[in-house]
Amino acid sequence: MSFGIQDDSDDVMNEINMTPMVDIMLVLLIIFIITIPVMKHSVNIDLPQASNQVQNIKPETLRLSVDAQGAYFLNDATVTVTDAEFASRLQAASQQNPQPELHIRGDKNVRYERMAQAMATAQQAGLKKIGFITEPKR
Repeated sequence: MSFGIQDDSDDVMNEINMTPMVDIMLVLLIIFIITIPVMKHSVNIDLPQASNQVQNIKPETLRLSVDAQGAYFLNDATVTVTDAEFASRLQAASQQNPQPELHIRGDKNVRYERMAQAMATAQQAGLKKIGFITEPKR
């Protein structure tokens, strides 16, 4: 038998102390309980309903043909169109919604000046989509 003061610090601890882990879990639980209602808080708004149907409105196409002599033919008509009438028709077409496209087909022997006049008239009328129609090389 020994008589003396025993130091308890020499004993080995065999169990894991669960108290700090339970304290941390309770604190996290309380934080989540408090913050989730704040995150879900929103203003109720009655939003309008929209349809998602695609509108297939294709714009009209104006077809301008220029023959070798420089005469204008609009929309494959057999009657030549004067410069003033051509400008007034393009002005009227540029006011349409959606705006039509202008497709130009020029004879290979037509003077470049006549094609440039047609493009300038279309630009002054306000047409934004102008394209050239060609034939593939054979």
